[in-house]
Amino acid sequence: MEIEKEFGSGFSVRQLERARQFYRTYPIATALRTQLNWYQYRLLIQIDDKDKREYYELEATNNNWTGRELERQINSGLYERLLLSNDKKAVLEVARKERIPESPTEIIKDPMVLEFLGLRPEATYYEKDLERALITNLQAFLLELGNGFSFVARQKRILLEDDEFFADLVFYNRLLRCFVVIELKTHKITHEDIGQLQMYVNYYDRNEKAPDENPTIGILLCADKNDTLVKYTLPENNNTILASKYQLYLPSEKQLAEQLKIELQELNQ
Repeated sequence: MEIEKEFGSGFSVRQLERARQFYRTYPIATALRTQLNWYQYRLLIQIDDKDKREYYELEATNNNWTGRELERQINSGLYERLLLSNDKKAVLEVARKERIPESPTEIIKDPMVLEFLGLRPEATYYEKDLERALITNLQAFLLELGNGFSFVARQKRILLEDDEFFADLVFYNRLLRCFVVIELKTHKITHEDIGQLQMYVNYYDRNEKAPDENPTIGILLCADKNDTLVKYTLPENNNTILASKYQLYLPSEKQLAEQLKIELQELNQ
């Protein structure tokens, strides 16, 4: 403690240990990214997995994340959630800008973590409440959606002869070069929900999509889902309709590890 008394709090044992850990993790000073600050590097040096640390370092730089945004993405298990539907090589290649995402699963997460809404998991609420909360927290929702998303419309009116329908949320993704229609369901999805979203996707493909743009993507953001139901409701070659479960709390590392293990087992069957 004599050092701290002589040189100040910046030379406490804890600070010196962090400095040593920082040097061991990033021994080459010229390799450091000037876009990142000390707080962000403090978060990064706590990540033991080299690939995982590189991913967050690249994404924080590419997307100009603040320290708080980087911390939120790490705590939400963004890297692990992307690995549930992608291999590590593909995730890192996109982060390194070595390739452009080709499939919606490379960007869309399942589950989506919406802890920033402040909604209680056990509370009963309506889809309009969820929608209102997402719009109120649009910046945070765009961060959760990921790279390339921009907001287009809320309750987009679709008129089919004398019948009118309203798509909950519409976005555009510049990386996939397509519209993304999101339907919110506060219940476990049904095949009717899938059919409704398929209609919205068809409408956008036939009336809004430009000839040089890619097919519209539809996302059912739901409280719970049945993967087998989704599989048999949609065509075998489906790659535009996705179901993603949302959760209103940050997952633990144990939960993410268990989910990743389950997904890998299903892929190997």
